[in-house]
Amino acid sequence: MTNRFAILFILLTVVIDAMGIGLIMPVMPDLIREIGGGALAEAAIWGGILSTSFAVMQFLFGPLLGRLSDAFGRRPVLLVSLTVMAADYLVMALAGTIWLLLAGRIVGGITAATHSTANAFMADISAPENKARNFGLIGAAFGAGFVLGPVLGGLLAEYGTRAPFYVAAALALGNAIFGALVLPETVSNRTRRAFRWRGTNPFSAFKGLANLPAIRPLSMVFFFYQMANVVYPAIWAYFCTERFGWSPGMIGVSLALYGLFSAAAQGMLVAPAIRRFGEGRTVIIGLTIEFATLLALSFLASGILALALIPVICLGAVGMPALQGQLSRATPDDSQGELQGVLSSITSVAMIVGPLLMTQIFAAFTRQGAPIYLPGAPFLLAAVMMLVSLLVFARSARPATKPAN
Repeated sequence: MTNRFAILFILLTVVIDAMGIGLIMPVMPDLIREIGGGALAEAAIWGGILSTSFAVMQFLFGPLLGRLSDAFGRRPVLLVSLTVMAADYLVMALAGTIWLLLAGRIVGGITAATHSTANAFMADISAPENKARNFGLIGAAFGAGFVLGPVLGGLLAEYGTRAPFYVAAALALGNAIFGALVLPETVSNRTRRAFRWRGTNPFSAFKGLANLPAIRPLSMVFFFYQMANVVYPAIWAYFCTERFGWSPGMIGVSLALYGLFSAAAQGMLVAPAIRRFGEGRTVIIGLTIEFATLLALSFLASGILALALIPVICLGAVGMPALQGQLSRATPDDSQGELQGVLSSITSVAMIVGPLLMTQIFAAFTRQGAPIYLPGAPFLLAAVMMLVSLLVFARSARPATKPAN
């Protein structure tokens, strides 16, 4: 029973971490303009800065929190992070300046960098035969948070731009109290590791590219794919506000639909597609769909068509698992963990650089006096990146022509 409550706490923590971005995303365009004034173009630039600061903190502090949990225990790291997260959301709810909001996002990125600690706790308490199942629960919890966040954020936006922050603070604090009651410490004197700063370097994973030359072309494909897909979390709320005049509630609904259809595509279509077409062709199909839909969004002027396009956009999600399969096949069995570290670091870099780039492009093509008015310009740039990803893959990966057995 204790393990069940502990697992429930871990899953709730992952859900809250995943909800953190989506919960506030629908209100960010209105909130930034409310605090700093100015047009939507300037708000988008600040939105990119806020997103990047959050991603930078997660990248820098993820390894550190993991090491701290090895040395001092999972329980204090998780409970302190949740408590500080609750206080941070409360500060952002009361923020009257953009600088205080930025400070809140920086602290929020640190406190949300507990994914590795949650995984470590799950590994500690799981029997060998249950590890895969329990790690799958964490993945499902993350997906649930990604879907629930925008829905809840959009609904709460009807009560004001600050309402999602108050609710997020209450959720984090409530889960911290629950964890204080049910969470055992799983790090014992036998398993405790001395804290060393050397193991906290987030850039160390990139050394894997030197050790794994076979994956370099495919890692370039992976990087451009991730950079292109950053356009959705970075721009969607601002784009839909500018182009379609959507309310925060409508933006939340559209993001939730994206999460649901994307999860369905990856959960139900990947295996049949790989059986039918093989991994290589599935990557090409996915990248082609991604390119075509990004190109369509670049010039789309109808909100109804944008909603109708969401299921088609999500069909492209079949390409990423197939690409990861190709990367895994090109990597020796004893270097699979190193590969995952490389991919995680590439994703982090995309999440750091992408929002700044995409929001600057959006501002340049929507602000007053822009030479060309094109709110979809970031999607056009993302389409070019996806095309580069497709061409590099077609040239270097040499996908198989036969379906996988």
